[in-house]
Amino acid sequence: MIKIKNLINKLFGRNSFNSFKYWENRYAGGGNSGDGSYGRLAIFKADFVNRFLEEFNIHSAVEMGCGDGHQLSSIRYSNYIGMDVSSTVIDFCREKFKGDDAKKFVLYDPPSFISDDAFQAELALSLDVLYHIVEEKVYLQYMSDLFSLAQKYVIVYSTNFNLKEAPHILHRKFTEDVKRFPEWELISETKNPFPGNGEQESMADFFVFKRK
Repeated sequence: MIKIKNLINKLFGRNSFNSFKYWENRYAGGGNSGDGSYGRLAIFKADFVNRFLEEFNIHSAVEMGCGDGHQLSSIRYSNYIGMDVSSTVIDFCREKFKGDDAKKFVLYDPPSFISDDAFQAELALSLDVLYHIVEEKVYLQYMSDLFSLAQKYVIVYSTNFNLKEAPHILHRKFTEDVKRFPEWELISETKNPFPGNGEQESMADFFVFKRK
C-alpha cells in the first residue's frame, strides 16, 4: 500500500522536494545562482534595474533571493538588503561585499520571518526566484513577505504562466496571486530580449508594481 502511494505521489508531483535544501546544497556544493545571473541576461537585468533606480529616485532596496551576488555587483543600489534561504550563500555574500557599508545580507527563514521596519525599503525585488519555489505554502508566504517589505514599488522578474517544468521549477501565472494584495497595481511589463529555453535565454520578463 505504501509503495502504491509513493508511486502516485511521484507521478502527480506530490513529493518531498524541498526548495530550501535544494539551494543550500547547490551553493554548499560550489554551485552558482544559475545562467540568468550571468552573461547577457545579467546585463539586461542590471541595465533595467539601474534605470529604474535612477528614474524613480530609489534610495533603498531589499532583494528576496539575492543568490551569489554576481548580479548584484552590476547594480548601483544606495542602500541594499539581500535575503536568501541559503546560509552558505549569505555567508559568501557577506565576505564578497565586506567593507561595503551600503549592503547587508540576512538569512530568510519563512516560518520565523517577521516583516518589520528594519527590512522594509522603497523597492522590493524578486529576480528569477518565483518559479524556483515549488511548494505552494512557501510560495504564498514569499509573495506576502515580498509585497509587505516594499514601501513604494515591487520589481518581479519571472515567468507568468502555469507549467511544471522540473522538480525544482514550477511556473505560475503569479500576477493572478498579486490580486491578493489590492493595495498594489501592475504599472509596467517589459519583455526580455532573449526569449526561449536555450543557453542565455529566458522565458521571464519584468513586471513592476506600485503601491496605490
